[in-house]
Amino acid sequence: MIAETGLSSIFAAAASLMGAIVLLAAVAGGAYVTTTTTTATCDGTSPEPLSVEPCGQFPKVIPAEGLAGPELGLIAVQTALHMRGVPYSWGGGNANGPSFGIDQGAHIRGFDCSGLAEYAWAKAGARIGGHTSAQWNAGVRVPRSQIRPGDLIFFATNPARPSTIHHVGIAVDATRMVHAPSTGSTVRIDTWAGVPYREQEFIGAIRPAS
Repeated sequence: MIAETGLSSIFAAAASLMGAIVLLAAVAGGAYVTTTTTTATCDGTSPEPLSVEPCGQFPKVIPAEGLAGPELGLIAVQTALHMRGVPYSWGGGNANGPSFGIDQGAHIRGFDCSGLAEYAWAKAGARIGGHTSAQWNAGVRVPRSQIRPGDLIFFATNPARPSTIHHVGIAVDATRMVHAPSTGSTVRIDTWAGVPYREQEFIGAIRPAS
């Protein structure tokens, strides 16, 4: 598990926008978000991979429709962070959560990179599709200097050709992402900025619209 130094400050700053860290919860009759103070943020020592409840807290439920763009991104990234420790599964995961994949992922319940992104943003009210090609076209292009939590970070074999996109992560901040890396790994946080092979394959960032 990668150290999360700085995560609390990211969410504390985001809290000034909305007064709390936000998570989406499925509630009968519609979509709602739950809130909990930044002091309840997980420390990463005992992740709860199959739950979107924040570390055992029972937060207040508020209607989702009152949230704006920055808050929706926070829902997405916080949802993905709560999936840390869930296994990578090729073809696994969808808007409903982790699932069994295909081929080498057929017996593994978890997420691949695009499945995690689809699930995280579904919880923020955006349907972005289950494949990187659809997700690349599921929002607005974001300049690298303006990346914020929840934005989708894409990587391609040839950054000049979107058809070669092969990986997506969810921005934690301008330099780190939460993602499902590859078979044998789990959902985790990694630094991508400044990492040579990631820099060579970085093609851009997308901010989904709900």
